[in-house]
Amino acid sequence: MAEETDKKQPLSYYYETFELDTYFTQNKIKIPQVKKDGFSFRKLWAFTGPGFLMSIAYLDPGNIESDLQSGAIGRYRLLWVLFAATILGYLLQSLASKLGVVTGLHLAEMCYRQYRKFPRLVLWIMVEIAVIGSDMQEVIGTSIAIYLLSNKLIPLWAGCLITIADTFTFLFLDRYGLRKLELFFGILITIMGLTFGYEYVVSVPPQDAIMKGLFFPWCEGCDANVLLQAVGVIGAVLMPHNLYLHSALVKSREVDRSRPEKIKEARMYYMLENAIALVCSFIINIFVVTVFAYGLFEKTNNEILNSCPKNESLVYDRAVEVFPRDDDYVEADIYKGGVYLGCAYGPAAMYIWAIGILAAGQSSTMTGTYSGQFAMEGFLDLQWARWKRVLFTRSIAMIPTFFVAFFSSLNELTTMNDFLNAVMSLQLPFAIIPMVAFTSNPKIMGEFVNGLGMRIMFTILGVVIIGINIFFVTDTLIELNINSYYFIAIGITAAFYFIFVLYLALHCYISFGGKKIEQRHWVQKYVMYAEMNTPKRKV
Repeated sequence: MAEETDKKQPLSYYYETFELDTYFTQNKIKIPQVKKDGFSFRKLWAFTGPGFLMSIAYLDPGNIESDLQSGAIGRYRLLWVLFAATILGYLLQSLASKLGVVTGLHLAEMCYRQYRKFPRLVLWIMVEIAVIGSDMQEVIGTSIAIYLLSNKLIPLWAGCLITIADTFTFLFLDRYGLRKLELFFGILITIMGLTFGYEYVVSVPPQDAIMKGLFFPWCEGCDANVLLQAVGVIGAVLMPHNLYLHSALVKSREVDRSRPEKIKEARMYYMLENAIALVCSFIINIFVVTVFAYGLFEKTNNEILNSCPKNESLVYDRAVEVFPRDDDYVEADIYKGGVYLGCAYGPAAMYIWAIGILAAGQSSTMTGTYSGQFAMEGFLDLQWARWKRVLFTRSIAMIPTFFVAFFSSLNELTTMNDFLNAVMSLQLPFAIIPMVAFTSNPKIMGEFVNGLGMRIMFTILGVVIIGINIFFVTDTLIELNINSYYFIAIGITAAFYFIFVLYLALHCYISFGGKKIEQRHWVQKYVMYAEMNTPKRKV
């Protein structure tokens, strides 16, 4: 339950005074004291940072590739899906920040306190799978950008090594202050805005079609491929490990959690900052979708080749390599997208595109590092030195990424995006269900617990999102033409997967207040335990 404050008044919410030595523990940002009541821009500035780091997951190379594919396949008709997915993301991220602010613990740390050992370890493995899948997209995307910028002199596997080395180097920027690290991320987001915005300006897509695509929630004349791409957009935007990340990042501000009014203030400013950050990421995503909707929708490989100036050898030679001489529609990816821009608007457009992808990949790789670190230290309650935690968590994610890049061709790497999105989509229940359960548990949240309306809304959203992603994963597996023997293994794995999801759903239902089930002997033995809502570290 809750500890007592200095005035011996019991708090209604979960309260601990000790926290793990995460990257911000020793240099939290202090919130300025303002004399006047009400909104303060000084306080908003102090709280600004975590939301923008969180928003980078909406701009990673996997999302950028999903954007350009949705434009090439669905033109402007899927913009409203991107808009809706971003709103859903905002609602889920607001829950994640709420958990971190109210309890002082991030999602993985709370899982350590709420679940028994075996389900906790399974959850950790699932989150690590999501981090690895995201890292593959990010590192491979960065490697492709380096490959483009170096005129193919630096192979993809070497680009992976450079990205990994850069990530370790940049991660130690926080030694010079958390604000400098956040400024660095802000610069990378600005680079993405300028580079992708440049492509938007030079291509000049029709504004009326963009407005219709954004605010007309329908998909006229859409076939199965377009509908599947719509599902893929949702899967690319909503990332499970990002919820773990955001719940930890909000702990970087010095909030007096013994005073409920300070928690309310922090929540207000964080929700505003989240909205601003996601609006910025949404605009950048719109740039990418509309550029390729205008340039690649129902365009054949021959049309692209014929439009590519032969006197620009830097671009034309690449175009001949990636666009076969046929009348099939272009199958867009990050690399082909850059080559197309070079054909249509000159080599400068191709290199500017590569710089944007490089910024997207480098920034998202760094936030992915933090996601893995927070997940491991929270789920396993690690007390290692920070450099050991970083090295171990990065090795788990980076080693498989390097070997995939080393043994795969450029075409194989660029077509992995759908598969990796499917892998991460499968992990969504393992972030959404615990988060909704904890924020709906009055023993944890006290006066800040989700109301009945919010519980119903998030339960419906969770079921819809999970259902959509299961459909996406199933269709992706069917398209892969997997051997029938593998389907038996997949069926067995799917059975264990749904059993575990039901286990988490049962725990969530009890957190909602299902007292009759909670009192059953088998629930007490396998699901609940007496100390689950009691702070494990008291000072």
